[in-house]
Amino acid sequence: MEKIIVESEDKKRIDAFVAENTEYSRVAVQRLIDEQKILVNGKPTKSSYKVQKGDEIKIEKVVAKEISLEAQEIPIDVLYEDNDIIVINKPKGMVVHPANGNPDGTLVNAVMAICKDSLSGIGGEIRPGIVHRLDKDTSGVIIVAKNDKAHINLSEQIKNHEVEKTYIALVRGSIPENEATINMPIGRSTKDRKKMAVTKSGKNAVTHFKVLKRHNNYTLLEVKIETGRTHQIRVHLAEIGFPIIGDGVYSNGKNEWGVEGQCLHAKSIRFKHPITQKEMLIEAPLPEYFKTIIDNL
Repeated sequence: MEKIIVESEDKKRIDAFVAENTEYSRVAVQRLIDEQKILVNGKPTKSSYKVQKGDEIKIEKVVAKEISLEAQEIPIDVLYEDNDIIVINKPKGMVVHPANGNPDGTLVNAVMAICKDSLSGIGGEIRPGIVHRLDKDTSGVIIVAKNDKAHINLSEQIKNHEVEKTYIALVRGSIPENEATINMPIGRSTKDRKKMAVTKSGKNAVTHFKVLKRHNNYTLLEVKIETGRTHQIRVHLAEIGFPIIGDGVYSNGKNEWGVEGQCLHAKSIRFKHPITQKEMLIEAPLPEYFKTIIDNL
């Protein structure tokens, strides 16, 4: 059981209070309350209950369902492969590794079919070889480690900001600056636990961008990140008023191009080969849907 003691006199609804102080969304909290898996002072409660100072809230932890990981013959674009790493051009719409709600059909399932048993075990049973990730609806370059030595070295390069990731993004609005840096901390949103947000209590996040082209009310950007916070580019660009086209989470504008998922592509990655230390630059071409929108503009 997870335990929270109410230390303020805010008298917030319990569903809002628990959502702000845990990783659960408000909807998930309401479901747990209905299932009597959240107790206040040892007794079941209702979502409308307003917490009091000194209340002891106990939350029964939800045990994730076990996911069996199997190799699946899924066509993927391999950009580079040797004995230590495999670099993939991940398509938009593909989840990187299995999780509840996405038990299979992931990048890991596809890579397992190619690499068989030669994947690093550091990521655990569900994330073998996964050194870094891309959002489900972000396409582009992603490296997978085939052994633990390669995995450890690549993780250290990322930690030390020695890996240069370059993205292409199409945003709504005409950005006046030719280039700029966004330095705003990012953390879990207090309004919606499924979203990230710029928040004072968040972790340091730095995004650099430069304008490649302006198209009336749209701007094509090259983006580089120093840090790898969840949804970083999407959150930062939305925060300064230029949301990415097609982003259904951080853009409240109309989706005039009918895009499913955001126009954000991991164009290239520059790093040192984890074993040979050779300088590597691997690029992934823009997906067709993205090129079509740019051509139309």
